[in-house]
Amino acid sequence: MDVTQVAHPRISPSWEQHLRYSATAACYLVLVIPAFALFLVVAISIPLVLITAGVFVLAFAVPLTRRLTDLHRRLAGEILGARIESPYRSTEGMGAFSRMASCASDPARWRDFAFLFVSATAGFALAILTIIWLPATIWYLIAPIVTFGNFWYWLLAPISFLIWWFGTPLLLQVLALLSRSLLGPTRAQRLAALESSRTETIDHSAAEVRRIERDLHDGAQARMVSVGMSVGLASELVHRDPKAAADLLAEAGVMTNAALEDLRMVVRGIRPPVLADRGLVGALEALSLDLSLPVTVTADLVGRPPDPVESAAYFAAAECLANVVKHADASQAWVRIAHDGAALWLQIGDDGVGGADATRGTGLAGIIRRLDAFDGRIGIDSPIGGPTVVTMEVPCALS
Repeated sequence: MDVTQVAHPRISPSWEQHLRYSATAACYLVLVIPAFALFLVVAISIPLVLITAGVFVLAFAVPLTRRLTDLHRRLAGEILGARIESPYRSTEGMGAFSRMASCASDPARWRDFAFLFVSATAGFALAILTIIWLPATIWYLIAPIVTFGNFWYWLLAPISFLIWWFGTPLLLQVLALLSRSLLGPTRAQRLAALESSRTETIDHSAAEVRRIERDLHDGAQARMVSVGMSVGLASELVHRDPKAAADLLAEAGVMTNAALEDLRMVVRGIRPPVLADRGLVGALEALSLDLSLPVTVTADLVGRPPDPVESAAYFAAAECLANVVKHADASQAWVRIAHDGAALWLQIGDDGVGGADATRGTGLAGIIRRLDAFDGRIGIDSPIGGPTVVTMEVPCALS
């Protein structure tokens, strides 16, 4: 295992990543067609609601719009490294009429409609600007050969290439941020979700306190009571039966050691000593040494996050690494840690079989709940066949 300095975990200067950027821009360009078509259909259908015909058209157009916007949320989430939640009101258990009424009064549905127009106009322009530079570079390189002249094209090739290399990630960020602003939860919805998450965290913390009290009562406290009784009995026997007193004191010593071990186990469940002593990077280094596969830990962290954030990040990373060992069938894994001035970033990846899904099992879902308490976000990129990359962002300042 080695520890080196790395750049921000969201940025990868590799050829593969830039080609993926171009492929993503091409997806945006293709999605302009259904966005424009749905915008026209919905715009024409809304006035026709008064004569009922529009209701039947919207009954098909609205679900299709949601599927399209869900796809945009997924694309934007992959670019930004954080999942974009659906902001719709729940219609579960409603009848057809109630469901239509709820959709008609849901601001998220109207923002979907606005997004269709934005996608067909500004989104189209940004996608064109993002995707055009790589083909332009290739054309500038081969044009003098094909046309048997115009060698000044070769002067434009490096300019076009540099615009593609540095401009593509930035333009995609703009596209993703535009999508998130219209398709993601509003500030009020995020605050409500954060309040709910914090309430759940408080309830979880109260349950943890009760667990700790129970562990202390049933473990260390019971052993210490037994130690006290043994010492008291030994003090009575010390003059009458020294051998029996010595045996009781020896037994008390064994119980004392067992009580100390119980206390250590309780403390580890609250905050591992290695985390308090060595910080997040050192704790994850120590954790990776105990795993059954090689783990590379890289860090660009000057200072330490607040204790609650540090604990949440440690246990979230530990859960991800445990999932790698149990499910990924990987030959290696890596952990990258950085801070961008506003948030702590962790990226845990492996070269395993992929297929990680937060909707199945409790591990990733537990991580999401843990990070939600700090307004954190998680992005999961795990195609079938791998690799798996889990990116976590937790807003905080470093000490």
